[in-house]
Amino acid sequence: MKKVVTAALLICTVLSYSQVKTKGVNLYPDVVVKSEKINAKGETVLVDNIQLIDINTGKISTRDVLIESKKIAKISKKIRIDENYKVINGEGKWMIPGLIDSHIHLFQSGGLYTRPDVANLNKFKAYEEERQWLKRNAADFLKRYLKCGITTVIDVGGPIYNFDLRDKYSDVSEFPNLFITGPLVSTYQPKAFEIENAPIIKANTPEEAIELVKKQVPLKPDFIKIWYIVRSKDDETKNYEIVKATIDEAHKNNLKVAVHATQLATAKKAIKAGANFLVHSVENEKIDDEFIKMVKESNVSYIPTLIVMKNYVKSFSQDITPSKEDFNISNPTALGSLYDSKTLEMRNLPYWKRYKEYVKNNQEKLDNDKMIMAYNLKKAVDNGFNVATGTDAGNIGTLHATSFFDEMMAMKNAGLTNLQILQASTLNGAKVLNKEKELGSIEEGKLADIIILNSNPIESLEAVKDIDYVVKGGTVYPVDGIIKDTPEQLVQRQVNGYNARNIEAFLEPYSEDFEIYNYPNTLRGKGKSNSRLRYKKLFEMYPNLHCEIVKRMVLGNKVIDYERITGVSEKPIEAIAIYEIENNKIKKVTFVK
Repeated sequence: MKKVVTAALLICTVLSYSQVKTKGVNLYPDVVVKSEKINAKGETVLVDNIQLIDINTGKISTRDVLIESKKIAKISKKIRIDENYKVINGEGKWMIPGLIDSHIHLFQSGGLYTRPDVANLNKFKAYEEERQWLKRNAADFLKRYLKCGITTVIDVGGPIYNFDLRDKYSDVSEFPNLFITGPLVSTYQPKAFEIENAPIIKANTPEEAIELVKKQVPLKPDFIKIWYIVRSKDDETKNYEIVKATIDEAHKNNLKVAVHATQLATAKKAIKAGANFLVHSVENEKIDDEFIKMVKESNVSYIPTLIVMKNYVKSFSQDITPSKEDFNISNPTALGSLYDSKTLEMRNLPYWKRYKEYVKNNQEKLDNDKMIMAYNLKKAVDNGFNVATGTDAGNIGTLHATSFFDEMMAMKNAGLTNLQILQASTLNGAKVLNKEKELGSIEEGKLADIIILNSNPIESLEAVKDIDYVVKGGTVYPVDGIIKDTPEQLVQRQVNGYNARNIEAFLEPYSEDFEIYNYPNTLRGKGKSNSRLRYKKLFEMYPNLHCEIVKRMVLGNKVIDYERITGVSEKPIEAIAIYEIENNKIKKVTFVK
């Protein structure tokens, strides 16, 4: 009887946890991220005998690189070692500039609940809850960019609190360089964003557009962003006037302007109005000579964002295929939410069925759009555009940080060389905001934003994932020391692997000799090798297998989940799982059924 009572009490505790309210105690503090570094701030670092890649030419030479006072102090064939230097042996390694993602959104998570204008899922998770979670986890997301070697991000629009995030995470040696703007000045307002502190605000007239720019100017945005949407013939003249007024007011204040314009006609009008960079591909038709001439004459940057629409389609058709990096590096909560559409409550909604039918019936159009974007990117590069790599990360299915690798591969598939992709991912991104004198290449006097790789990215683009060290503003981080998953994140990672039926992703967060118990102390299994065979068979037998976390509680190194398993039998299987963490791995699991 005692055992039954104990288990029942445990279940009650888990079920009631989300309802706990404690006066004066913040139950949901910001996530604090501590990183390991090999040099304290201000210490001089010498990287000797490393293969340095000149990002302008692709040429490789063996050099010593001295890093001092956050900057690249000296590059030479041989620098004499001082006893006060921290020395990194660069033999057999390659050095490239830190990567730049020229299009992200920190007000979006990449998860399922982050765009209520596209998918209104407030019934399952309130959008305000999503927004608060994002603000608390901003440091976590930014550190994940660093772990991927991305040392600079350009946030292309969000709520006014974007500026608070920039101020809070402005330390150039701890976080990526963060360039930011406020709410999008838009010609269209989604109803879901008719809220306080909206990320998108409609300007109904040129005068309203001018006022929206003026409201941002005192907050010192790095640029202004326009959402240029034309929904009818009547919109064309009026919306152009709004766009032109926005750009003129921004330019009066020495601010560049980014424009979302995905149709060839609107992209041309955006350039005519004075746009400085286009933040998406032209996707409806192939770019023509007139467009090419306009871009070159106006020195407009082009940020293609090839993967974002594909990721929406895959998410809504319940066909997500995360990469190894997504499972191991991306924020596990954001990734995990993409599987929520498979829960018992959601999976039969007409919403998901409609998207599956859409994909089935429009595959030719989707393939054609993909082909046009690839064609336009190659044409842009061949014609000397300043092409910069951007992901639009934060949109549903496009995960922060790790999606950058997918974007680079999409550029490769479009016909770009490895060097062209590296240029787009470093120096060209710096040029977008006229920061090329400070960032984007490894030159004396520039900020020491560097990644040290174990293999040559000119030969294989996969080398960009094979990072040894990230140097941010002169501070050197071993890649595995940049961010450590919390116990909750480790447990969520194995849930994600389970729901993907990916045996490697599922087992990766576990220690080699972890143990599985039935409550209270009956040993059920031990070790990865034994579990691999059993779970692999389970994943093969049940293609609709899904684990829903009904409730979760975290106490120190223990994570207690109330789990509901579907896809095995007609009725869901429910259990309590108690996970115990040691040395950043799951060491023990106890099931209460």
